[in-house]
Amino acid sequence: MDSSALPATLPPEPGTSPRPSLSAEGRRRLFPSATDAEWADWRWHQRHAVRGLEQLERYVPLTSDERAGVQETSALFRIGISPYYLSLIDPEHPFCPVRMQSIPVRAEARIRPGELADPLGEDKTRPEECIVHKYPDRVLFLALDTCSVYCRHCTRRRITQGGVAELSKEQMRRGIEYVRRHPEVRDVLISGGDPFLLSEARLEELLGPLSEIPHVEMIRIGTRVPVVLPMRVTDALASTLRRHAPVFVVTHFNHPKEVTPEAREACERLVDHGVPVENQAVLMRRINSDARIIKELSHLLLRSRVRPYYLHQMDVAEGCEHLRTPIAKGLEILQQLRGHTTGLAVPHLAVDLPGGGGKVTLQPDYVVERGERETVFRNYKGEHYAYPEPEETDCACPYEDVWQARAREYGYRKG
Repeated sequence: MDSSALPATLPPEPGTSPRPSLSAEGRRRLFPSATDAEWADWRWHQRHAVRGLEQLERYVPLTSDERAGVQETSALFRIGISPYYLSLIDPEHPFCPVRMQSIPVRAEARIRPGELADPLGEDKTRPEECIVHKYPDRVLFLALDTCSVYCRHCTRRRITQGGVAELSKEQMRRGIEYVRRHPEVRDVLISGGDPFLLSEARLEELLGPLSEIPHVEMIRIGTRVPVVLPMRVTDALASTLRRHAPVFVVTHFNHPKEVTPEAREACERLVDHGVPVENQAVLMRRINSDARIIKELSHLLLRSRVRPYYLHQMDVAEGCEHLRTPIAKGLEILQQLRGHTTGLAVPHLAVDLPGGGGKVTLQPDYVVERGERETVFRNYKGEHYAYPEPEETDCACPYEDVWQARAREYGYRKG
């Protein structure tokens, strides 16, 4: 049996009955002629992705709002849905979370006040075509502009045009040289588009030189492939990443419906190969804007050995206001999670400030009163507790100078 092929279902959890796979059910309904070998081939999914209105209507009975959305946004942001992700769509319910993330509605064609083409201010800190250097010690490396699914909440839609600006060898060389010339860069985040759509050979050409740069201590890869195209996560891909450890995969599950047996298998394959996986969800109105949904998502991810890392307030990208939630909703969700589930299941609520201000994190305010002698808090039940302040307040660390001198000698630092 091909070790890179994903099973249709995973073994049931202890004490439970086998559950049907949503994708297997959708595959039988939408792609009955697809063979097992074809369905397990990520390139087959790329070739058969739905990319237009006529094709989409063959698979999903669209509402008038969706039909108008596809037509009115065609010149603004492309559509593309892999057969696997399409198989998870509920054909009978327009508020299916997978459907809402992949099929545009008419509201997406409207640009509202405050929305920005470059909501994160990346273009003004882009010294090379493929490099965004916004933070002091890390860079974003844009590897390509292609995705397997074009999410309707995409913050980088000005870039993800699909096959127009795939990273050339010269652009890649210039990007790697930029990192090499900047010793302050210790962290490289490879994104796009979706880097996992590159072949293993192309990934090797990027990861190899970057990992050999003495001051690069870690590489992260932002990808939605485990969610929307899990059959791409093969043993060969996972082994390529492991060779250049530490490589962290940051994926993007937004709803429990996306954590299918196939998606779990993809994540666990990475972890089994020694590649840590973290999740960054985006908070979206009427998709996951409820504490119960976020808690279920976090629990499913943890069972798949994926750490729920960030819950992002949606960026102010053009055409996305209909999906944005008030800031207060995210804080309310965190408050309903804290104390009611393990801390590992509570992600950080992050807001990427419009125009390039960078990320800030928010949490409910548990401080009731601050004083010299004590600080009074309220806990998750609303009860008040006093924390006594210490008499000694000198927080200097006398050993720091010694440690700074010896850290490299003891092998705690690269190079």
